[in-house]
Amino acid sequence: MMKEKKVPTAVIQRMPRYYRYLGDLLERGIARVSSAQLSRRMGITASQIRQDLNHFGGFGQQGYGYNVEVLYNEIGRILGQDQEYSVIVIGAGNLGQAVSKYTNFNKRGYKVTALFDSNPALAGTTVAGYPVFDARELPDYLKENHTDIAVLTIPKAGAAETAKILTDGGVQAIWNFASIDLDLPDDKAVVVNVHLSDSLRVLSYKLRELRSEENPEED
Repeated sequence: MMKEKKVPTAVIQRMPRYYRYLGDLLERGIARVSSAQLSRRMGITASQIRQDLNHFGGFGQQGYGYNVEVLYNEIGRILGQDQEYSVIVIGAGNLGQAVSKYTNFNKRGYKVTALFDSNPALAGTTVAGYPVFDARELPDYLKENHTDIAVLTIPKAGAAETAKILTDGGVQAIWNFASIDLDLPDDKAVVVNVHLSDSLRVLSYKLRELRSEENPEED
């Protein structure tokens, strides 16, 4: 297989979809799939699928298509699913607890080790069996415990300061649910900013568009 190179962000964002659809095919006992078949299932052109996969070597054979298990495992490796990651959650509120309790999160190699919260009343409690520490203990915890990923589920006011503590403590990946885009130096950490409200607004736009098509006289 070709050595991995810098891949466009749009391609990377489609890889988890391929992984998910291939996983569904594996569960159904399907051993082989063509780009045309994937295209019909995913709503992506067959040409786009081939272009995306060619960034990583292609994997297919003309006239045969793709071996589902091989492609699933290769994409999993590309996405880092062949490794385990230690994860801490900053913010033990409803969202932080939901992330910690999400069983598939742990099954897929993301091992939650602890939660942190600024509310002293939560320190010493547990969430899904994981200890909750006072947020002031975060710097010392990071000195003593290697942490790959931090999940931020805190208000935006403290997000930037917390991100600095995390990167100073050696954390190299942040999954950010705070309502602010974190922009960290590339040599410090990678960040994925998640805005739940953005998805909801896209949904409401599509709902408005659907209703407009159903009742054009209301426009």
